[in-house]
Amino acid sequence: MTEIIVLNGGSSSGKSSIARALQEVLPSPWLSWSIDDLVDAMPPSLSGDGEGSGPGIEFGPAGEVSVGAAFSRAQIAWLAGIAAMVRAGAQVVLDDVFLAGGASQERMRRDLGDLDVLWVGVRCAPEIAAGREAARGDRVAGMAASQAEVVHDGVAYDVTVDSGAASALDCARLIAAAVDDDGRPGQGTGRYR
Repeated sequence: MTEIIVLNGGSSSGKSSIARALQEVLPSPWLSWSIDDLVDAMPPSLSGDGEGSGPGIEFGPAGEVSVGAAFSRAQIAWLAGIAAMVRAGAQVVLDDVFLAGGASQERMRRDLGDLDVLWVGVRCAPEIAAGREAARGDRVAGMAASQAEVVHDGVAYDVTVDSGAASALDCARLIAAAVDDDGRPGQGTGRYR
């Protein structure tokens, strides 16, 4: 049975909207967590402004993102907490940005251990993501375009959706069709045991 759905895509690719739509279309209740939840929970001392290479997370003037050791430790603990919720019976949609592409997926795969994961790539053309980024007004300009492709390098997916060509609801329906929600083999589920 699918226990966790991991949505990977660049900034402003539509992951959060797809996560909300998944909560609407999946037959059982799913919790939704985002890497933005972790970033928002960080103390100011770990939220840099791009002026140096601090221990937390920093956003550069052209949209580049760098993470330090303290942020990495917090991210490992946060993911362990999500995994514990899943092991306790919750089903979770996790919205993330694999800044290191396939290496990020491998780290997450190790951290999630025996959980049944559905890996989903959320693609969006850089120009569409950049337009969304500008409309949001809460992101550093350039982040969406710089992440649009690199987050997918070397990542293996069970399902890939294009949020620039389809609505969040249509993307969610495609993903939901691959979810094994009753213990029987699903279409494209990614069991990593």
